[in-house]
Amino acid sequence: MKPELRDYFDQQLDDVMSRMPPRVHTLLEEVTMYVEDYPSRKIMQEMGVRRRSQLCGLYTGVPLTQRHVDLSGVLSDAIHLYREGILAMAKDGRGRIDEQELQRQIRITVLHELGHYHGLDERELEELGY
Repeated sequence: MKPELRDYFDQQLDDVMSRMPPRVHTLLEEVTMYVEDYPSRKIMQEMGVRRRSQLCGLYTGVPLTQRHVDLSGVLSDAIHLYREGILAMAKDGRGRIDEQELQRQIRITVLHELGHYHGLDERELEELGY
C-alpha cells in the first residue's frame, strides 16, 4: 500500500475514533487494536477468504461470554482492522474512495469486532447493522 493512502486511512481512522462514544474507548483499553494493510495468508486460509480485500476486520481471543476460570495460556484479545478491505468497501461505482463511506465502514468494522468481543455472532451483528 502506498504510504499516502495508508496515511489517509489512518487520518480517517483517527477522525472516526475521536467521535466514538467514551464507552468504546474504555473497551479498547481492554482489547488491543491493530491496524494492518491486509490479513496474512494464514488468516485468509483460516477464514476461507480468497482475496485480501474481502476481510475488513477480525477479532481474536475468547469472547466475554465464553470465559471461565479454566482458561489459561490464551492469547490476549485483539481487534485487527485491515485497511485494504475497508478501503474496498468505501469505493464508489467508479473505484474512487468515498470519504464519508470510508468513515462509516471504519466505524462499522470497529463496532463489529467489539461485538465479537462481547460474544455476538455474525447473525446478531448483522441484525444490529454491523
